[in-house]
Amino acid sequence: MSIVKIFSDSTSDLPQGWKETYDIGIVPLYVVFEDGTFKDGVEITPEEVYRRVAANGALPKTAAPSPADFIAAFQPVVSAGGDIVYISLSSSLSSTYQNALLAAGEFPEGRVHVVDSQTLCGGIALLVMKAARAAAKGHSAADIAAMIEEARERVESEFVVDTLDYLYMGGRCSGMQNFIGSLLKIRPVLRLVDGAIVPVARIRGKKEKAVEQMLQHALANAAGMDTELLIVAHTLAEEDARYLEKALREQTGVDEIAVIHAGCVIGSHCGPATVGLMYMH
Repeated sequence: MSIVKIFSDSTSDLPQGWKETYDIGIVPLYVVFEDGTFKDGVEITPEEVYRRVAANGALPKTAAPSPADFIAAFQPVVSAGGDIVYISLSSSLSSTYQNALLAAGEFPEGRVHVVDSQTLCGGIALLVMKAARAAAKGHSAADIAAMIEEARERVESEFVVDTLDYLYMGGRCSGMQNFIGSLLKIRPVLRLVDGAIVPVARIRGKKEKAVEQMLQHALANAAGMDTELLIVAHTLAEEDARYLEKALREQTGVDEIAVIHAGCVIGSHCGPATVGLMYMH
């Protein structure tokens, strides 16, 4: 049986330890400023993105890896006799999935399996870890891909955004919404639904109120949670993340709760001080 290697892209925001332990391959997206194009997490950090946005008042663009990028990443594994399962950023949010499919078509049939995660950030990480652990147990690439396609329907991903500024600069809310939202200190709560980001609440007042609402929504589902892994993701919101981790550890039966740092692509759309919860049911 062939060795199966799991791949994802940089928006999975996997901790380095996980990547090393399970030999997970990462294909980075690109962060594009006027003065250059940078590989997410390789050539630029989230902190650098926020500094540039603060200085210039404009967001970077983000770009998917090209089919050639995927071919270059996959080729050594396939040439060595391995099979691949690649789990992508939601196809509703990026052309990353389509480009990976094009690349997979350049290899013999059945050697590269491409799965649309229909989520992002820690939601992808949940699926990647499930796939990596299955690969470590010797499951085939086809079986792992089928398992992830079933599991993605059970992923819950929710975020609290601290500021409307990044959503406004990215064209996701109007100038009037941004003005009123900033005046009233409105914190959007966003959720992944069918692969797309949708606002599910707008909490007025302190950010802690929005974080608490997100926590209570998760706790309401605690009895049905997959107990293997829960993820708290954040962009420079360590205090919020640790609060959520502690509360979830005390009030759920989840075996592992991981706090991860969201990378440049996620940060450039949501901004600093965003915090999110991802789990499966």
